[in-house]
This record gives sequence, structure tokens and C-alpha cells, in this order.
Amino acid sequence: MNSSLNRLTELLEQGGADDGLVRLYGAAAVDMQKSRYRALLADARRLLHIDRECIIASVPGRTELGGNHTDHNNGRVLASAVDLDCIAVFAGVKEPVVTLFSDDRAEPIVVDLESLAPDPEERGHSHSLVRGMAAARTHASRSVSGFSAVLHSTCRPGTGLSSSAAFSVLIGGMFELAGGNGDIDLVRFARDGRYAENIFFGKPCGLMDQLSCSVGSTLGIDFENPDEPVITNIQFQPEQFGYRLLIIDTGGSHVNLTPEYAAVTEEIGHAMELFDREKARGLSLESILERIPEIRDRAGDRALLRLMHFVLEDRRAADQLEALQSGDFNRFLSLVKQSGDSSCALLQNCSTSLDSSEQGIMLARALSTELFPDAVCRVHGGGFAGTAQAYVPIDQFDEYRTCMERVFGADAVIPVRIGRPGFCTLSGSGWS
Repeated sequence: MNSSLNRLTELLEQGGADDGLVRLYGAAAVDMQKSRYRALLADARRLLHIDRECIIASVPGRTELGGNHTDHNNGRVLASAVDLDCIAVFAGVKEPVVTLFSDDRAEPIVVDLESLAPDPEERGHSHSLVRGMAAARTHASRSVSGFSAVLHSTCRPGTGLSSSAAFSVLIGGMFELAGGNGDIDLVRFARDGRYAENIFFGKPCGLMDQLSCSVGSTLGIDFENPDEPVITNIQFQPEQFGYRLLIIDTGGSHVNLTPEYAAVTEEIGHAMELFDREKARGLSLESILERIPEIRDRAGDRALLRLMHFVLEDRRAADQLEALQSGDFNRFLSLVKQSGDSSCALLQNCSTSLDSSEQGIMLARALSTELFPDAVCRVHGGGFAGTAQAYVPIDQFDEYRTCMERVFGADAVIPVRIGRPGFCTLSGSGWS
């Protein structure tokens, strides 16, 4: 039996991992997480027939608190890591192959590292993210070594919690440690993850998701220089102000929505041609209003509205950061409501044009507004279908949850704790 697996099991059973589990998941969840980690180690004994040192790695999902669709135009965002994550037991192997076992797949993901060109047949699938993360390393003249791993995720795909970004960063960390390098550069992991998603997976995302998953905590991020984002760490818990933060899975599918996401960037890009610039960061609302006829003629009304959203939302994200830094939660909530209204009316990502019968995010917002006036509900993340985000007074949480799950189904409401660390590992010597 692998001795490092024994050591990890001892740490878990004797309480040596408890402090780290509390930081990641909260004290109330320690017993449940111990059971989860035990099951992962049991699967590793059964599936990973290797004698090298095994390590457990964890990468959180993320929730966007402000800056809806601003990062891909070098804007400002507010985001936080959540207590839902992707974990893996892994070890390096001699062969240039990555093998990933997961309880949600009948067959493992197997990627040959001797071929690192984008494969059109893998677009939209996990294989492409593994291959893309390896390719990003080789482009930067970093070594690529094979590894085998067993994964488990509580970050449900389709819930807007950036499960693909968490997976990519996890793969990046495992590549680094499996090769014996140990050069943990969290920002680099995030950049590699964006490259893998953009070029290999086919998702035209910015850097917010990967950076929030990798670095963790609650962050204000300024992407004015996307190669050197300015990161501000914030200590913030909604509970200290009498609120709980939750995600509402309205059941909408993200299948075939990539063109909807891409259109946001493309339409703003068409408008930018008038201003002789690639990105909208730095434009004032006044400069846009002066050229409304030209923008409408060149790019159309929706592009104009989306450009207005960017300028207002970018400023609003900075105001949200300032509100949290000063402890003004009421102002923060007011700005959250403004953000939700802007995403709905200007950005127009609260429903999809592909299916007018699917209006889950709009319905969640309407129910919140009419039935729970003290709650604030907005689109969550990319939008168009899928999930909403809500701040709900603690004393109304049970009633709110019952209402939303009566409409959207059992387990539709996902409470989240925010601010946990990003990429981290548990080895025989403890947490890192």
C-alpha cells in the first residue's frame, strides 16, 4: 500500500488536517468533509497503482460579487472563492500521460502529453483543458510531466461557480507538483487556465474566474493591465451584516450558449472601432453619449447598451470595493441591486434569445423583488441561463429557500461561504 496514502489517512483520522478543513469549509462542515476525503483516499487506493508520493489538492469555485462581464474589456471586478471545490488525490507517473478518475464518469479522462495541439473534437470537454494547460506550460518553456489522479467536485457544472476554471487551476497545480517543481505561482496558473479555456476549450472568457479560483479569498481585481492585474484582498462575510449569500440554480442549460457569451465582447468590439481602441476600459459615458448615432449605425443598439453597461458597471465595481472596505454594507447592497438592473436592462444577459420560454433568472429576480423586498437578487456570472445570486436576510433564509425550491426544484438553492483560500494542498507534512 502506498505509504503516503497511509500518512494522509492518519492526518485525517487523528485531527491533523482539521485546522485546514475549518479554513476551507467552516467548522460545521468538518465531519462531512472528512467523510468526503476518506472516500477520495479509498478510491485512490483502488485506482492509483503507483508508489510515488500522493498529495491532495483543492481549488475552490468562485462567485462574482460585482463587475458583470467587465473583465474581458480590462475592467474592474469583485469576486470571492467559495466553499464548494474540486479536490484530487494525485501522484506523478513516468509516462507522459494524464489519467483522471472521477465518480461522475464511467471511464477516466486520458490525455497523451506528446500531442499538445488543440483538438477540435475535444472542444467543450475536459480533455481540452488538460491538454491546454500542458500546452501553456510548454509555450513558457516549463516542463510537463504525467500524473494520475482521482477527483471529486462539489462545484456543480452549470451553476455559474466556475467549475471549469477550478478544474483548470487544479490541473495546473498538479502539473507543477507532479513534475517535482513546486513553483506555485497562482497568477500564472490563472493565466494558463484562461489560455486553455480560450484556445482549447473554446470559451471566450476573461481572467476573473481563474484568478479568483487560484488566489482565493475575496478580491477586488483591476484588469487595466491584464498582464499585471492589481489585486486587493478584502475581509468580508455577509453574515456579519445579517445576510446569507446563495446561488439559485434555475435549471437553465448552458448548452449552445457560447455564441451568446461571445457576442458581448464582439459587439462592444465593433463599437470600439469608432474609438480606435481594442478595449472599452477608460471610456467615459460622456464620450459614448456624444457618438450615439455613429455607434448605432456601426454596431447597433444592443452594442451601445452593452457598452453603456460596461462603463457604468466598471465604475460600480470600484464603488462596491470602496463600500466593503469602509464597512458600508447598505451601500454595497444598493450597488448590487443597480448591477442586477443593469445586467438585465443594458447588458441583456438575464435570458437567452435562443429560447424565449426559458426565463429562470428573470423569474428568480421577480419573485425576490415582490416577495422578499429586503433581499437583493442579480444574475450570477455569465448569465443568459442557469443561475441567479441573492443576498437574503438570515431570518428570512428558510422561507426564501422554500419559495425558490418550490419553483425551481429541490436543492436549487445553494448557500455559499465566501473568502476561503485558493489553490492549496495537503501532504504528509500537513497543509500548504
